[in-house]
Amino acid sequence: MKIIDLMTFGALVALGAPFAAAQNPLIQTKYTADPAPMVYNDTIYLYTTHDEDDAEGFKMLDWLLYTSTDMVNWTDRGAVASLKDFKWIDKDNGAWAEQVIERNGKFYMYCPIHGNGIGVLVADSPYGPFKDPIGKALVWQKEHWDDIDPTVFIDDDGQAYMYWGNPNLYYVKLNEDMISYSGDIVKLPHIEDYQEGPWFYKRNGHYYLAFASTCCPEGIGYAMSDSPTGPWEYKGHIMDHTQRTRGNHPGIIDYKGKSYVFGLNYDLLRIETDQHKERRSVSAAEMHYNPDGTIKEVPYWKDNVLEQIEFFNPYRRVEAETMAWGYGLKIAPLADGGICVNNIDNGETLTLRGVDFGKKGAKNFKAATRNAKPGAVIEVRLDSDKGPVVATLPLKSSADFSLSECKVKGAKGVHDVVFCFKGDGDNLFEWDYWQFN
Repeated sequence: MKIIDLMTFGALVALGAPFAAAQNPLIQTKYTADPAPMVYNDTIYLYTTHDEDDAEGFKMLDWLLYTSTDMVNWTDRGAVASLKDFKWIDKDNGAWAEQVIERNGKFYMYCPIHGNGIGVLVADSPYGPFKDPIGKALVWQKEHWDDIDPTVFIDDDGQAYMYWGNPNLYYVKLNEDMISYSGDIVKLPHIEDYQEGPWFYKRNGHYYLAFASTCCPEGIGYAMSDSPTGPWEYKGHIMDHTQRTRGNHPGIIDYKGKSYVFGLNYDLLRIETDQHKERRSVSAAEMHYNPDGTIKEVPYWKDNVLEQIEFFNPYRRVEAETMAWGYGLKIAPLADGGICVNNIDNGETLTLRGVDFGKKGAKNFKAATRNAKPGAVIEVRLDSDKGPVVATLPLKSSADFSLSECKVKGAKGVHDVVFCFKGDGDNLFEWDYWQFN
């Protein structure tokens, strides 16, 4: 079991662990950065970069995907692309901040490969597989290393634009095929406080360019324009510079009647060490606009309460890698292309928020697990890891995934659900999915 001392306990509470209320960072099983949210078919697809667990500096090999329909419970969809998808380079590091956008039923991922320009991948599904349609960089100004952090937007007239750059800002007009461009690369005049990580979008007739503001520490600044190509007028901060973090990178969406800003911090790393390492974590906060379209400043990530948009339905197959909080757990790929939860130790927990059992309540619970140690159980508690136990599930010891089932008593109405893991030592079992009936 991982030993958590009182200082770590306090850090977990501050970060929003189950006994506080699962909040930010959004993902705790991996280090994630550079959030690029996309709304498609009533779901948020959150694409991120990935800092490896042993990273000291930037060690980034692939791009990840998470999905949610309620903003607090997120499902890990695994790596959807990597540097290996670009056959025209030989790189073992440099998978920097990407963005995915849909057009005409296809999904285009714009990927900077640090020092080798910006590539593009395309897929027929937001889950991938993503493939390289051109076999070369879409943009590569070889005289410098400015070509990072692409952001793509399609205007109402169908014209698509890609902005990018650190420390300088550039744009091109993309063709309708989204994998080529027309005209010259345009370098824009410097926007006050601009550093990197632009995020380009349009709302209520206003064009917005949010960005990571001057390092270090970076905040999130923004500018507005009446045209997709500027001129851009600096408007201030969405989130101010703060010593509580170092870097940032915005992603902004409207979803189910609310607006959200995503960014990054080092808060998960701070549970383990005060030393600086490039192991970052994605967070989000609700964002509000003034009547004139300007944006109200958002407090630092941990000072926000991220409200759940809709209750969670437990009466279906739920992938075990769906969670609001799961610090200490890990996600592993399966041979069939799926993924599972592993690294499950005695005393650890996995939390989902706002689970709606309805008036009649749940009658039974089942879970698909494998390689369970003798005596390993999943204890189902309501509202906290000290809340009432409504089910205790002994797990079968099987080399293949198999279902274990038990009765449920007292699970009615809406509750947070905390799965508590009990057994002898570490690596108690691997977990594929679960379901209440």
